[in-house]
Amino acid sequence: MMNTQMTAARRELNVIYEISKTLATSLDVHKTFREALNYLLQAMDWRRAFVVLSEPGSAELHGLCAVGLSLEESQRLKFLPGEGIVGRVYATGMPFSAPDLRAEPLFLNRTGGADQSPGACVAMLATPIRADRRTVGVLAVDYLNPQTRSHFGDDLQLLKMVSTLMGQALLLHRSVSAAHDSMQDEVRRMSKALKSGNKIEHVVGTSAPMLEVFDQVHQVAPARTTVLLRGESGTGKEVIARAIHSLSPRKREAFVCVNCAALTESLLESELFGHEKGSFTGAQGQRKGRFEMAHGGTLFLDEIGDISASFQAKLLRVLQEREFERVGGSTAVKVDVRLILATNRDLERMVKAGEFRADLYYRINVVSIQLPPLRERREDIPAMAKHFLDRFNRDNARTTQFSPAAMRVLSSCYWPGNVRELENCVERTATMAHSDVITDLAFPCQGNRCLTQVLHHIDREDAVRPSRLTEIPIQERPMGPAGADAALPAPSEVSPEPVAVAAPTAVADGKPEGESERLVWAMERSGWVQAKAARLLKISPRQMGYALQKHGIEVRKF
Repeated sequence: MMNTQMTAARRELNVIYEISKTLATSLDVHKTFREALNYLLQAMDWRRAFVVLSEPGSAELHGLCAVGLSLEESQRLKFLPGEGIVGRVYATGMPFSAPDLRAEPLFLNRTGGADQSPGACVAMLATPIRADRRTVGVLAVDYLNPQTRSHFGDDLQLLKMVSTLMGQALLLHRSVSAAHDSMQDEVRRMSKALKSGNKIEHVVGTSAPMLEVFDQVHQVAPARTTVLLRGESGTGKEVIARAIHSLSPRKREAFVCVNCAALTESLLESELFGHEKGSFTGAQGQRKGRFEMAHGGTLFLDEIGDISASFQAKLLRVLQEREFERVGGSTAVKVDVRLILATNRDLERMVKAGEFRADLYYRINVVSIQLPPLRERREDIPAMAKHFLDRFNRDNARTTQFSPAAMRVLSSCYWPGNVRELENCVERTATMAHSDVITDLAFPCQGNRCLTQVLHHIDREDAVRPSRLTEIPIQERPMGPAGADAALPAPSEVSPEPVAVAAPTAVADGKPEGESERLVWAMERSGWVQAKAARLLKISPRQMGYALQKHGIEVRKF
């Protein structure tokens, strides 16, 4: 008798050890609980077992895993608290034993357990699974009870120890899951904060040049430092200036904008510094200038490279002393203004030519931010075009969309007018579109009517030059004995070697200087038809093909 008890005790101890080891192997409770039930049934020679758990936000108990039940039977493991044996164990938190399910009024036979062994006595044991001092589920087993035993103390004790281990594993799993979810939420929050932090309102762009601009804007915004924005016309200098102001500690104060190129010197002086009553004809009273209006805030001076030499001296004194006198006045007015300036001119060349004061240049060029032209960030064009089209649709109650071919046309354009030109092109094309889908044929350039083709190679000495394609020295034509250009070889004589497109001479013919740029110029003038471009450059189509291949110029197909 004693040996039998020791054997049973040893078996139960082994069961507890193996189940605890199984539950510790993984945080996947569905897998570990199922493996634990499998071992429990094999070791104890029991018939079936299942675990049901309560789920947040649900009043029902749902099956987590089961052994000895078919898939259809497992799907029926749903109980309300207080419903049947399982529901009662969950509601009361007390274990339950039924020696004979046929005589148990609480037994629901929901999974057909009593039907598997007709005429046999089947017992059922159920115990609550507790975690964090509350019942979270139920562990239940059934097995054949041929002798109709009425006491199951040892079996219930074993089952309670197993359910305790399961409760601890479940608590650990939920704690780790909650920590993981919290960490994921924090990662998403920080990622969103970083993304939103790197973005600038009303500016669309994810390209590397624009991300660099965004970083510079966020770096310089908190300081009082003077900022010089440089870039071609239409690149969005005023938008960036407003972004710097809105990200600065002065964002609650005024942002005042002045276009220096739009005013004469006398008007600009009055506009910036203000005037006293009677200082000139028509001065009916004292008027504050833009410097005073921007006191405590930000003053944006656009086109600073267009002011005269005499006004440069007056502006220099204001920047140095942070004070000025109104036109016709003698009292110094002190101001606290953060200056942001912008220009599309080559200030360094102007300083060398004596057109711009060097001391003013050093004063305004404290932090310089270069805004890239649109053609140097082509990956931003689709998003920007969609942004402008969405705004057009909202303003005009339309549902216009770009076709993929239309978007390819936009992405291939040179855009000498940059973002401003893209915005106008989108609005113009959407306005004149005959359907809700804008195709590639809707653009004027598709009919050789490019509205800005003549601007595709701006070469002003006083402007920031458009970014070129890769510069490659031009090969000169062979010279004849008399010094004249030798005739180009016939097409049949042309070899796959690089071919000179044109003489490296002057720009008087309206063509750009670089060989690769002449190729692009000719292709754009001819609607990217190689034969037409070859005639413009006075070479053969075959030479044209070799030249395009040499410079890696991709022929755009619309």
